[in-house]
Amino acid sequence: MKRRHSMYFVATAAAALLLVACNTTGPATSQNKTSFFVTGANPGKGADFGGLAGADRYCQSLAETVGAGGRTWRAYLSTNAAGGSPAVNARDRIGTGPWYNSKGVLVANNVDDLHSRKLAKDVLLTEKGVPNNGMGDQPNTHDILTGSDTAGRYLLIGQNDTTCKNWTSNAEGSAMLGHHDGRGPNTNRNFTSWTSAHMSASCSQPDLVRTGGAGQLYCFASN
Repeated sequence: MKRRHSMYFVATAAAALLLVACNTTGPATSQNKTSFFVTGANPGKGADFGGLAGADRYCQSLAETVGAGGRTWRAYLSTNAAGGSPAVNARDRIGTGPWYNSKGVLVANNVDDLHSRKLAKDVLLTEKGVPNNGMGDQPNTHDILTGSDTAGRYLLIGQNDTTCKNWTSNAEGSAMLGHHDGRGPNTNRNFTSWTSAHMSASCSQPDLVRTGGAGQLYCFASN
């Protein structure tokens, strides 16, 4: 009888340990591997994120809502030189890779790989693991704020503002936008690039929506 009780105890303990292991290595591990997402929404002030620091905080806060906050998150945004501060390239802010979406699918191995790939809607998912609307969807929100050229570097177009006053304006100015779905009015890379497709009408949320977006960002885990 004692031997039977002992065997029952061992079996029960093993089952409990297996249950704990499943609970701690299931969805959480998948989420913790997340190192890239498109923000599912805009915080409410158009292209004004309070500069790069504010945009980074927004990426970090969204990552935390899905269990991926254990990394350091950076918004994929470039800035132009202003007020004695040098220009910043988006590609230099996001770490070295590799980066995976919330489904564990590889987005890119490294910075050069990232900027040589033709990325698409089914890979560039939101933090919630769902596709962001693109051309053909209602509403179309494929315009993503970048302020960058196709190589991920800051962009100068004459005297035009390309970064909504370095991400502090929700009215005057404009920003370069990328198309996360790789689609545009034709197949020319200047209309389909995920980093650099066309300029926004202004920096206000209504104008960002009017040109085919929702004031969203690309977020990358930099570590």
